[in-house]
Amino acid sequence: MKTIAVLPVKSFKAAKTRLAQDLGLPQPELAAQMAEGVLRALCASKADGVLVVTRERTMMDLADELGAEIVEEDDVRGHSAAATLGIRRALELGAERVLLAAGDCPLLTTHEIDALFDRHTGEGVVILADRHGTGTNGLLLTPPDAIAPSFGMGSRERHAELSHHRGMSWTVEDVPAFAYDVDTADDLAAADAQR
Repeated sequence: MKTIAVLPVKSFKAAKTRLAQDLGLPQPELAAQMAEGVLRALCASKADGVLVVTRERTMMDLADELGAEIVEEDDVRGHSAAATLGIRRALELGAERVLLAAGDCPLLTTHEIDALFDRHTGEGVVILADRHGTGTNGLLLTPPDAIAPSFGMGSRERHAELSHHRGMSWTVEDVPAFAYDVDTADDLAAADAQR
């Protein structure tokens, strides 16, 4: 099954504003480190290709170095819109499933990505919930257009409802590597405690 991973990455200068407020200083370096780690894990995985949807020049350079394809946004429209751009390109490349990954999950490893691929080989939607159980840090979609991504507050439930309305089978997985995203100082401490 041809699998393509999609990594939307927003501008590092605009990233992690809540974390910057918590810590009292901008966090573009931390955002860049996390996104780089996720990209390296995806590129080393069993995925047949990796797409990086971004306008961030640093990530474009890294994607080029690692052999990932760049899907350049014409404007910054948010995570869901960027993920949708990635899905469109993945379909053009003949993808039969896509993994939409968040760039702020510092615990994500190639092993966890490959294990996810191995566990789910049939049609459907896998919702990778955040540690609070309300958000979504990843979606495994088979086929790639099974549902339209709708990230943000309450997205775990929203993705389940979208799957139900489309008649797609769906499941929610609580995978620590995906669950621990970093948006606040509390999130950072919780992720560090898992290392």
